[in-house]
Amino acid sequence: MNEANKNSILIVDDEKSNIMALTEILRPEYTIFSAINGRDAIDIVEEYTPDIILLDILMPEMDGHDVIAELKNSDKTHNIPVIFITGLDSIKDEEKGLSLGAVDYISKPFSPVIVKLRVRSQVKVINLIRTIELMSMTDQLTGIPNRRGFDNRMHLEWSRAIREHASISILLMDVDRFKVYNDTYGHQQGDVLLQAVAKIAAQSLNRSIDFVARWGGEEFVVLLENTDLNGAMNIAERIRANVENTVVLAEEGIQTKVTISIGVNTHAPTPESSRDIFISKADKALYKAKETGRNKVCGPD
Repeated sequence: MNEANKNSILIVDDEKSNIMALTEILRPEYTIFSAINGRDAIDIVEEYTPDIILLDILMPEMDGHDVIAELKNSDKTHNIPVIFITGLDSIKDEEKGLSLGAVDYISKPFSPVIVKLRVRSQVKVINLIRTIELMSMTDQLTGIPNRRGFDNRMHLEWSRAIREHASISILLMDVDRFKVYNDTYGHQQGDVLLQAVAKIAAQSLNRSIDFVARWGGEEFVVLLENTDLNGAMNIAERIRANVENTVVLAEEGIQTKVTISIGVNTHAPTPESSRDIFISKADKALYKAKETGRNKVCGPD
């Protein structure tokens, strides 16, 4: 399996021999991180966000129960499955771990077969959930993220911009006279056009971190992190020109063309800033582009 495609596991145990044993069992299938105390474990989870955590209960200073309690209190880490690895075998110990949010137990001494099976079981659940989440955030017609996918990305980028005191830019794009196009060539051809516009928008972006989504209907949206207004306007103009210059074939080889209008806004958000106002200003700029002739890019007033 390609290393980049492997799920990752954090092993936390104050006994290095236990870490070595578990690493030997799991390394062929997973990317392994390790920590010998609870505090280091928290730091690794915050930095790398492993898919699963194998967590020893009995550790000095910060035991496994303390670690899982802290993980479950964080928005970033509370969904990571934790499997306790322990020599404790009382019902009360197991009840306490499960009540704190552990998904399973692996008893010491380790059985390689049991370790592999229990980890694989949790990995299957994680990957299935991720597949479902990805499908729920993908527009089925164009293959790019949908409005829900945009909302999720917007939350992440807005928070990042606040932390880093950075600017973020948004482009709201609308296909000009799309209803006329649909009425002329049919709704099936309209779908072909939307697929083409989505592809052009995605291919017009400079960086892998730039984000394009379907806003709804014939509207699309682009998020650009660490991008000032001038940079955002240049990218918007590139997308507009690329759409204008693209021929979209219809039935019987008929060549069709459309244009788009784009509204742009840029902001360096603070904790007091409003995402709704940020988007609204781009929407107003889009309306201005529509009202003043279409096939143009307008920035904020």
